[in-house]
Amino acid sequence: MPEAQLDNEDLGHLRHFDNLSRRQRNDWSLMQNKSIGQDDFGGYRFQLSYMVYALALTHRNRLPAAPGLFRPVIRRLIDKLLEPEVWLYWRDTSRGGAPFNAHLAGKLGEEWDPVVRDNIMYSAYVQSCALLHDYLFGSDEFTAPGSLTFEHWSFFWGGEPKRFAYDRDSLNEHIYWQMVQNGYLGVACEPNCVFQICNQPAILGFRLHDLITGGNRADEVVAGYEQAWRDFGRLDETGHYNRFVAEDSRAVVPGGGQSAWSDAWCGALMNMWNRDFVRANYPRQLQDFLVREPGGTLSVRPTAREFEGMPMNYDWCDFGWTSVWASEMGDAETLDGLLAHADRYMSPTVVDGGRYYPRNDTIFDADGHLVEVEPMTGNTLLGYARLNVPDGLWRLYNEPFDPARFERPALLEVARNVDVSRAEVVDGKLEMRLRARDDVPGDGSVGIGRVLGRGRWLLCADGEELARVEGHSVTGEQVRADGDLLVLSCPARDRAFQLVPLV
Repeated sequence: MPEAQLDNEDLGHLRHFDNLSRRQRNDWSLMQNKSIGQDDFGGYRFQLSYMVYALALTHRNRLPAAPGLFRPVIRRLIDKLLEPEVWLYWRDTSRGGAPFNAHLAGKLGEEWDPVVRDNIMYSAYVQSCALLHDYLFGSDEFTAPGSLTFEHWSFFWGGEPKRFAYDRDSLNEHIYWQMVQNGYLGVACEPNCVFQICNQPAILGFRLHDLITGGNRADEVVAGYEQAWRDFGRLDETGHYNRFVAEDSRAVVPGGGQSAWSDAWCGALMNMWNRDFVRANYPRQLQDFLVREPGGTLSVRPTAREFEGMPMNYDWCDFGWTSVWASEMGDAETLDGLLAHADRYMSPTVVDGGRYYPRNDTIFDADGHLVEVEPMTGNTLLGYARLNVPDGLWRLYNEPFDPARFERPALLEVARNVDVSRAEVVDGKLEMRLRARDDVPGDGSVGIGRVLGRGRWLLCADGEELARVEGHSVTGEQVRADGDLLVLSCPARDRAFQLVPLV
């Protein structure tokens, strides 16, 4: 049964995701992070991918009968995920030379193909987002050869045009064999660095592929992953998640309880297949980061901004990831306290109906309250946390959608200016709560599919009869037939609609 209907804050976050998805190519307004080159945790790839995840979880767990609300937005975000501006960092990062792979500098040539080796911090997101799209919407869109293609050519630099063509199946296969070849330890992010966190989305991708095709690779990979990490320990000696393993030396870099983002990100994702373990460690791990404030709000101790004497002014997103972690754990007290802090100190803003928290590079205000907001946190993670439900990812992973959903009535088209706060089928009845906004472009209509030509139906609004459907014939107010869709014109005020099958 879906969770409670969406409130105005929930709807605002969905609309912000939609607004960002509609920006012109290479318009990254509101999304630029502090660092240069898209190589930290606030990069476009993470913002885009976790918007897709948040939308997918909201559809799966809260608005299951509104595919037409989610599919276009997810599709546009995936298109942006394939843009060169998102993945060109790999041309430089692939060469090594960072603190944890400095010994590889000069030994690795630059690699333009962003998924052919390492870089699971990008490839797994392309894989899992494409599979989410096709799984949720019963689509084969990303099975077409070249449907996931990375292209770039510049008149001024870079040589010949670059074009690397994949699809959801070939990319899934490629990542799987990288896992196998590395003994299931995982695939590296930066060369030589196998992070626990960024291999979790790949596991989600394998599970989605299994759900679509009937395979069992996710079970195989999880079993192999558990065995491989048993040699290192998923947790370090302080009880926090080990961050990564160096491929060549097999040296482990611990989390050490120094950064909330590390535990929170790993725990929120790993919960989908390892719930008991994650939940057993969550309370103790959380207390090392949580800051309790007067007035009942909660904050998070931010990550240190230096590494071996070098400044690290990056987008760590400690506060945002802790909020997502609490939401997945079903820890309402912590989530409510964090969101209360965000609403009090992080300047929630509404633009074109979309709700977000604007970037703020100042860490603390004059009274010592955390006010720093990274675009990843303000655009994506706080919205994700608010929209998610307890065990949201776990449900997606372990409780497959009923295939019969593709035969039930659903909102297959939703105008841009329509807010959908409820859409579910209950005992054969399509229950909807809809309103049309006057501050956003759109004709205020929704298209209900799988109704016309399928018997007799009664459409009510707040308990009052609006229209009747007899086969393909429609009589009544605010509705009309258009091809295979029953088109409903939504009112400017919030109303509850019910489409009831008649015997």
